[in-house]
Amino acid sequence: MSARPAALPRRRGEAGFTLLEILVVIAILGLLIGLVAPAALRQLGGARASVAKQSIERIGSVLDLYKLDVGSYPTTDQGLAALVARPSGVETWNGPYLKADKTPLDPWNRPYVYREPATRQGRDYDLCSGGPDHVGGDPGAPGMICNP
Repeated sequence: MSARPAALPRRRGEAGFTLLEILVVIAILGLLIGLVAPAALRQLGGARASVAKQSIERIGSVLDLYKLDVGSYPTTDQGLAALVARPSGVETWNGPYLKADKTPLDPWNRPYVYREPATRQGRDYDLCSGGPDHVGGDPGAPGMICNP
């Protein structure tokens, strides 16, 4: 039996990565992230707009339930807070109509714009989100996401 030395030099076929191989892998990963990240962020923006539209429809259904109980939609002054807490002077309120303890926020964490009566033709109320660019002003302005 021959004694084997404690530290043997590596042979050419042994496993391991060279510095050059690691740098190539890091460069490829950087290129992939650079190409994929912008497309993923665009998709995220589109998803938020879709969530805003769906939330506006859901809140619209809740507003319809409020109207069935009270007889009218909340006024602009009462706002969406009327869906969470009983407004003064409203006797037939049967809420809270939303599970949260506060008024809902749009996907960009800003309050929805609610107006009753509506400023847009043929609607009982306006319920809008300012969208990703936080468009201010009247409901129906370009860039705003509003109830149909």
